[in-house]
Amino acid sequence: MNTVPNAPNGNEGGLPASLSVLGATGSVGRQSIEVAERHRIPLDLLSANVDVAGMEKLARLCMPRFCVMADEAAAKDLSVRLGDTGITVRGGADALCETIREANSPVTVNAILGEAGLLPTLACVSLGRRLALSNKESLVVAGEIVKAEAKKTGCEIIPVDSEHSAIFQCLHAGRKSEVKSILLTASGAPFRGKTREELEKVTLRDALAHPTWKMGAKITVDSATMMNKGFEVIEAVHLFDVSPDAIKVVVHPESIIHSAVEYIDSAVVAQLSTPDMRLCVQYAVTYPARLPGLTRELDLFSVGSLNFYPPDPDAFPLLPLARRAIALGGGVPAVLNAANEVAVAAFLSEKIGFTDVSRIVCETVEKLTGRRDAKTVSELLDADQEARSVAVSLY
Repeated sequence: MNTVPNAPNGNEGGLPASLSVLGATGSVGRQSIEVAERHRIPLDLLSANVDVAGMEKLARLCMPRFCVMADEAAAKDLSVRLGDTGITVRGGADALCETIREANSPVTVNAILGEAGLLPTLACVSLGRRLALSNKESLVVAGEIVKAEAKKTGCEIIPVDSEHSAIFQCLHAGRKSEVKSILLTASGAPFRGKTREELEKVTLRDALAHPTWKMGAKITVDSATMMNKGFEVIEAVHLFDVSPDAIKVVVHPESIIHSAVEYIDSAVVAQLSTPDMRLCVQYAVTYPARLPGLTRELDLFSVGSLNFYPPDPDAFPLLPLARRAIALGGGVPAVLNAANEVAVAAFLSEKIGFTDVSRIVCETVEKLTGRRDAKTVSELLDADQEARSVAVSLY
């Protein structure tokens, strides 16, 4: 993957000529549009799944050239609603990949949730332009394939997750050969310090009460189970070409240090800011330039103190499971992700309890470790589908 420090499309000030936002109606998608508005960046393409009302509102605000809904019925509804605008509306997964290529934006933000973001990621990478990547599942499911394609096309993949954005920034303090370890921070979400027995009693409402970040329901639950941090370990392996053993997870409840890099001389370089994804989006869009933005200044005096704790592998078994999945490789991370998507959906529907999420994911991975032989996109997607079937059978 290429991280050559050039402004997208060669524009001064780091601003791209236009921007595409995939997953536009979600939390990161909406914040990406705020960044585009702040810097008056035209929008080429907005995409969403089924939120027609949300997409209509954004489309009328931003007037992109294209709107794509993953759901074809939703696309037909949106087409009628936007009939007076001249915006081209399309529907379906294939239509999204085709429109990504047609729009050909200098920078695309992929904020699609889940495995559904993989094929759009590959479509973006094939263009050799910049991809501001928020969809971590692309790298969890098919990291080696995405990396190989990015190397071939010269695509810059710049992470949008707050932790990976922080690592990306900290890595500019030294050479890759000088990196000793990566310190990947975790907020601890609402359940830091709870035992596994205590976690058996928590409710959906408890799990959705994140103390520092405002996110969508799925990623908030992933944060509560620490699956999100496990995914971020896998993502960091692919983004930064480091071994899983070089990544240390540090629970930091204040969410002020977003991650850090330790160098061989024992210097630790950290990135600090108030918790606000708009900073991460903006940096991915304007890199290497830094521009005034929307994020509130960090007041260290009001923060007062910063605290750090080790993660508890017994209470949160999905974090060590993620390390095992990346060690096994092949399709096992895809199995991990698919099982988690199914289990979290069941928890959000209140069909299972909180600790059932980790039980279902662990049991699914154990049943399908043979999927480590999966290598191609087709094989990885097959592993994904098998894992979903197994996970459903476990609740």
